Amino acid sequence: MPLPIAGIGTPFSVGKLVENGGAAKSGPGGFGKALAGAVDNLTQSQAAADQQTQALATGQATDMASVVASVEKASLEVQLATQIRTKATEAFNQIMQMQV
Repeated sequence: MPLPIAGIGTPFSVGKLVENGGAAKSGPGGFGKALAGAVDNLTQSQAAADQQTQALATGQATDMASVVASVEKASLEVQLATQIRTKATEAFNQIMQMQV
């Protein structure tokens, strides 16, 4: 004897949807503002490293250790940004390959 199948009930809710094709915001700034801030910090760090390197090359800077630390910090920040970009691209590609 087959068992009866019960009704589905209330539909599944996925939460608030993004309206009018805009980006979802999580607070006053959102992800875009945080990303823009991180890129600005990266740009400032690279500019500071450039200035310190030029000052060392022209003889204006005497503390070589701080110049090397500044250049290394800027280099590590660029590497981190590159890795984040790569991971975000991989995640996007995985999402696009999902079958719905």
